[in-house]
Amino acid sequence: MAESNQKNLDIDLEKITSEEEAKKAVAKLTKAIRYHNYRYYVMDDPVISDAEYDKLMRQLQKLEQEYPDLQDPNSPTQRVGGEVKEELGTVKHPTPLLSLKAAYKKEEIINFSETCQKELNNNKIEYVAEPKYDGLSIELIYEDGNLTTAATRGDGNTGENVLSNVKTIAEIPLKLRSEKNESPAKLVVRGEVFMLKDEFNDFNKKREGKGEDPFANPRNAAAGSLRQLDPKTTAERPLHVFIYEVLLCNGCDFENHWQELKAFEDYGLKVNMTQSQKCDDIHEALRYYDEMAEKRDELPYEIDGIVIKVNDLKDRDKMGVRQRDPRWAIAYKFKPRQGTTNLENIKVQVGRTGKLTPVAKLEPLNIGGVQVSRASLHNQSEVEKKDIRIGDTVLVERAGDVIPYVVKPIKDERDGSEKKFHMPDKCPVCNSEVVMSEDKKTTRCPNINCRAQVRERIIHFTQKAAMNIQGLGKRRVIQLMNANLIDSISSIYDLEKDEIADLERYGDKSAQNLIDEIENSKEQTLQRFIYALGIPLIGEHLAQVLAQNYKTLEDIKNADKEELEQIHEIGPEVADSITVFFSQEDNLEQINKILDAGVELQNPAYREKDKKLPLEGKKFVFTGAMDEWTRAEAKKLVEDLGGRATSSVSGETDYLVAGKDTGSKLDKAKENDVTILKEAEFKKLIDSKNEE
Repeated sequence: MAESNQKNLDIDLEKITSEEEAKKAVAKLTKAIRYHNYRYYVMDDPVISDAEYDKLMRQLQKLEQEYPDLQDPNSPTQRVGGEVKEELGTVKHPTPLLSLKAAYKKEEIINFSETCQKELNNNKIEYVAEPKYDGLSIELIYEDGNLTTAATRGDGNTGENVLSNVKTIAEIPLKLRSEKNESPAKLVVRGEVFMLKDEFNDFNKKREGKGEDPFANPRNAAAGSLRQLDPKTTAERPLHVFIYEVLLCNGCDFENHWQELKAFEDYGLKVNMTQSQKCDDIHEALRYYDEMAEKRDELPYEIDGIVIKVNDLKDRDKMGVRQRDPRWAIAYKFKPRQGTTNLENIKVQVGRTGKLTPVAKLEPLNIGGVQVSRASLHNQSEVEKKDIRIGDTVLVERAGDVIPYVVKPIKDERDGSEKKFHMPDKCPVCNSEVVMSEDKKTTRCPNINCRAQVRERIIHFTQKAAMNIQGLGKRRVIQLMNANLIDSISSIYDLEKDEIADLERYGDKSAQNLIDEIENSKEQTLQRFIYALGIPLIGEHLAQVLAQNYKTLEDIKNADKEELEQIHEIGPEVADSITVFFSQEDNLEQINKILDAGVELQNPAYREKDKKLPLEGKKFVFTGAMDEWTRAEAKKLVEDLGGRATSSVSGETDYLVAGKDTGSKLDKAKENDVTILKEAEFKKLIDSKNEE
């Protein structure tokens, strides 16, 4: 179905100048949107990103507005969701379950606020901002306090009857509590069913172990689980719920949405008050958006934006609803993390440990403001399980700073020219015979002198978090290796100014700068040096753990596996990696050469047995900008003293450090009686603890 993919639609609204052209575009968009509704709502297997879908919908809406005669009563713009699975049975919603208008720009939120002010004749409007969960929308109906109906959103008017399945979710009460408020005669609420990230990953691993296809994301997994024909299958899956809206409440006298949310808790319904916020104005809601965008990767569940709602219920009634969405609410989406593009080729990279990794070369696309042209394919097993082929149209995801990866191929787009991929039998760099594990998850080049491995080890050794040798990035390392000036991490300390100055793009001054940087790196902490060595499985954190438990490098070298395993956070696999690394003559030779070159290791992280660090057990949260440190630098100050920096305020938070332009965290800190420190007070605390 070639027309299903957005990249094949190629519709430029600015070039449409006649009703006939508009009619063809409307037909094309309608067909594509209906197909994607089917994939998303019925199959639980979308083939384009939310952002791409929203773009299609906005294009269709704009055309129908400009050419009203082309609007069909059955147009996707007039419906909320997709088709209903008849096998589950259907439920007519007491009130329509509407969608939300999606916004991706700050200006759209400001326009939303101005519309609210204009229609309500009020310059001061209170809002409630909540996370926009990436799960499956659910309607629950309680009559005389008892759960009688549970339904999916379906097409907005009719949903699927999933009562038997919902009853298997422990977080959904079968009977309402009524300690403070008497249960209403009829209560209709809306919420979201979802999976936690960790549980989703474990769930997928179990599916793969059984030879079943993994789900692409937690949303699809939750939807597929809730819409099972057999409730026993649903019961085996880790589903959770948050309730976030009242649709109908007989006998209730709530004045605003915030009161509704608090009443939910009394009824025994699960709400997310910790991450929800009452906002005095739209600017506070925008600050909430920034905070949630920053912390989204730390949350245990997936969110793809926030929802901003007018708080006052009478104001909501005045504003009313459109065909598909309420006028008093809007979804402010985060920058998209997914997109579809063509997989042009698959190249194989060799890492510093000899691991071969297939990397997809993509037709460039923009995801969340970042140009993406490569994506990880992980290993041969992953390529085969997902059936990814060269020439495929693929769905690509980018999360945070992690390298993008291919979620799945869009098999509907295949024309037969696609080619299967197989890992090479020989290393693409040194031509050595490679070794592949039986499960095809690991392919390695056994030659430790392979030029690619040496290059990656040097790049890792010089990076900021390791030896911090400025001016020795990837491009410079390759240049020095090609000139045969370096061939190992220790050879860096043999470099001389004159030989560097003769190279292209170097001069006398830049050569001296590099020599100075190399010299400065000789005064180093044990923690950074351990990380710089590139011991398999040892990242920055475990390097810190080793430095805290061993006073010198020699102590670490002499530690046996059993001793290492006694350290918290170091298991058998990590202990084995450490002991194997320090048992290899080549590694010891490199270390000795580096130390002979004058590298001296200090270890301020080391602590005597049973000696507590000054901030051990203390939890800090930072809000606003600081003059003296970045957020990462301030976090490190706390962690070096044994404390922990978290992203959200709770009753367990000990200190909130408030910089400039603080957000809602400050209010939550006050509500929880958390000690609030200004930047100067935080500096004084850190200085005093360092002196202890």
